[in-house]
Amino acid sequence: MVQGKVALVTGSTSGIGLAVARQLAGSGAAVMLNGFGDAAEIEKLRAGLAQEFGVPVRYSGADMSQPEEIVAMVEETERELGAVDILVNNAGIQFVSPVDEFPPAKWEQILSINLSSNFYTIRAALPGMKSRGWGRIVNIASAHGLVASPFKSAYVAAKHGVLGLTKTVALEAAEAAITCNAICPGYVKTPLVEGQIRDQAKAHGMSEDRVVREVILASQPNKRFVESQAIGDIVLFLCSPAADSITGIALPVEGGWTAR
Repeated sequence: MVQGKVALVTGSTSGIGLAVARQLAGSGAAVMLNGFGDAAEIEKLRAGLAQEFGVPVRYSGADMSQPEEIVAMVEETERELGAVDILVNNAGIQFVSPVDEFPPAKWEQILSINLSSNFYTIRAALPGMKSRGWGRIVNIASAHGLVASPFKSAYVAAKHGVLGLTKTVALEAAEAAITCNAICPGYVKTPLVEGQIRDQAKAHGMSEDRVVREVILASQPNKRFVESQAIGDIVLFLCSPAADSITGIALPVEGGWTAR
């Protein structure tokens, strides 16, 4: 269903983004990776994906807080792989602080990477999708795009904004056979979350298992992490013919968190 398509996945050198990139490459799409990390490790990752799945895989180190770098990344994808058919906006960062103590620089950084980058990638990729009469845009939002938690004002504001952007793009592109949807995961066991578990256990003098159940997954009724691969599977579904008429949705994948 994505064989021969070109996919750009932001924030894809680890975690959810990497899982999505693997699923797309494994289904026959050429992939442009993006993200930060050790250059040698990223090259090993890129080459490994290309060899494992037999598809072209490239890498862009574009900074998602810099609009001009985002535009250049889309242009590089078009030169190296072809026009973008599938755009997955996954790049994101987090910072936790009471709103009256929240550093303004962190607010601006989170809004630029978690929200504005989605606008700039979509703005750059959409004309090509329109010209070909097909496109799939998937924004990785969060359960925090649907509900709030204290001390995460910038993240919650950005993710709510992503859902608004998703709906608007879906309406504008509906007649061009382009869909735009958002996935709203709960907690996914990524390297970032694993670090938070260790830190919380040390800070509170608790076992890591107890931190997972009583702190990290307190909001998720099923008390299980969302699997990264499951997000990749959902992206593939949203790119399939079965999802041709699914657009503008915010799909919760969070073990019942937002059902409360």
